Amino acid sequence: MKKVAVVQSNYIPWKGYFDLIAAVDEFIILDDVQYTRRDWRNRNVIKTPEGPKWLTIPVKSKGHYHQTIREVEIDGTSWGVVHQKALQLNYRRAAHFDEIAALLDPFLRNPHPHLTELNCSIISAICGYLGIGTTISHSSGYRLTGEKSERLANLCFQAGATEYVSGPSAKTYLREQDFKERGIQVTWFDYDGYPEYPQLWGAFIHHVTILDLLFNCGKQAPLFMKHVHR
Repeated sequence: MKKVAVVQSNYIPWKGYFDLIAAVDEFIILDDVQYTRRDWRNRNVIKTPEGPKWLTIPVKSKGHYHQTIREVEIDGTSWGVVHQKALQLNYRRAAHFDEIAALLDPFLRNPHPHLTELNCSIISAICGYLGIGTTISHSSGYRLTGEKSERLANLCFQAGATEYVSGPSAKTYLREQDFKERGIQVTWFDYDGYPEYPQLWGAFIHHVTILDLLFNCGKQAPLFMKHVHR
């Protein structure tokens, strides 16, 4: 039995992303599909006294963004200092700020020139901190055929999956028959029911970068997740 999930890389994703990684045996980064602007690929949300705020990585425009995610290059390096300052300003009062800032700072001081590599490096570092041992691979390492649902089914089949764990948003296009024909069961990941944790700045917000949870809870973060265990 092998559980597989396939998701595009995000910039310092929220806690649910890491729970999905922890829930499967292989997590495949979908890096050879069309890059989408104003999406989670190059930005995420932090919590501030004024409410949620975007941290965005500037990327280079090539052919009006007609490029795959793994081809996207980051535009400059000065944004890293901006993000460091924003995190310090809004989280320096958090109990575990120094520890998590030290984990993240190397990626912001000397960021990789390509977006996918930067995202995956940060994701891997946070998985290490949380004790997540799931294998992380890239779709570009497989031979992909078909469109959308069939493409995902073929990818899972090549990875030796017996179960594909999908986020609920895929229900709009995923055809379970494509997976059934390849002997793969489809299950839907549930992002509901997360407990609240000690959080700065007013009313609780779940859908922010996992840094919010890590800054506030440190090594106790798994207590507020579903599939990450210490």
